[in-house]
Amino acid sequence: MRALLLAAGLGTRLRPLTNYLPKCLVPIHGRPLLDYWLESLLNHGVSEILINTHYLAPLVVEYLNKTEWMRQVKVVHEERLLGTAGTILKNRDFFQQETFFVAHADNLTVFDASQFAAHHANRPAGTDLTMMAFETDVPQSCGIVELDEHDIVRVFHEKVPSPPGNLANAAVYILEPSVIELIESLNKEEVDFSTEVIPRLMGHIFIYRNDSYHRDIGTVTSWAEAHKDFSALPASEQNAGAWSSTLKSADEKLLPTIAQLLANAR
Repeated sequence: MRALLLAAGLGTRLRPLTNYLPKCLVPIHGRPLLDYWLESLLNHGVSEILINTHYLAPLVVEYLNKTEWMRQVKVVHEERLLGTAGTILKNRDFFQQETFFVAHADNLTVFDASQFAAHHANRPAGTDLTMMAFETDVPQSCGIVELDEHDIVRVFHEKVPSPPGNLANAAVYILEPSVIELIESLNKEEVDFSTEVIPRLMGHIFIYRNDSYHRDIGTVTSWAEAHKDFSALPASEQNAGAWSSTLKSADEKLLPTIAQLLANAR
């Protein structure tokens, strides 16, 4: 299976960290988010990964070129952001008309990609997408799902003030090629997955529950909380060296900023 990691966003809610780094390189316990993703996917059944870039793209490329993953990763640069679904459509040839994996690289999550793929393979008839879901304590900031007795999504509430539950979309998916056809039918170049595609798939989305760990590292508060509730997982020696080298290319204010933000969160 091939995978797309979405890493092009500006990460404005993560400032001041993203004044110096793209959000996919924001570190948790001294290790960038992107490295957690690459290890998780490439060690559990994913053969090749496409990463889209936009903001501070040279730092992403520099990091990847020095990691042990470089031969299994391709980078595509977006001069203009296309939206999550727009990126899928633009790069449809990469997926070779096969089942594929999509995730937002600013999430921090623990799961077995091969188990997720097996769950998707055994999905109910008529479903074209399997969505990872998790229980959140801030449902108003997430997309909340309502399910039927077969764990199929019947209603989706995207960031509403008082959602009816706390089972949230983790923005981690396995998709069938038919979803690309749906995106294409919208006749747009820029397409958002959550607001324009998911609502059109009601009754065709199966759920995979992540009961281990999932956190959207979308804000500085969430980033700081991850340092408290997520266990440190060391990188390989080569990848740690790649990260150290990338830090030297970032602004000299980055490390003092990280230290100060973590000190303030204690």
